[in-house]
Amino acid sequence: MSPVTGTAPTIRSLPEPPGLPAPLPEPAVDELRLETVLGALSDPLRLTIVRKLLLESEQFDHTCGWFGLDRPKSSLTHHFKALREAGLTRQRQYGLERRSQVRADDLNSRFPGLLDLVATWTPEA
Repeated sequence: MSPVTGTAPTIRSLPEPPGLPAPLPEPAVDELRLETVLGALSDPLRLTIVRKLLLESEQFDHTCGWFGLDRPKSSLTHHFKALREAGLTRQRQYGLERRSQVRADDLNSRFPGLLDLVATWTPEA
């Protein structure tokens, strides 16, 4: 809930455009494990990445540059890989760049309410 408006933030869901590259390897929905997902979300940077994708997506998927994170590329690569391997995000390779999106439908079917909790989380200033 927003302390200002008293309402839950709106999770953005954009339609899948045609002709997407195949996703990189990821766990199937029935292989998603709550302890793995929560472990990936226990890192504040990864939690911020997922929250930003949920609430601020401007297009179907985003490159790591879109997030505006002041971290070395190797560090960001590690965090995005951890999110994908935990099943939180789906990544696709577009030439030399990878773009990410939250696996909202998969996560909502496996862990109802989890993404709502992530969306209402407020990062420390």
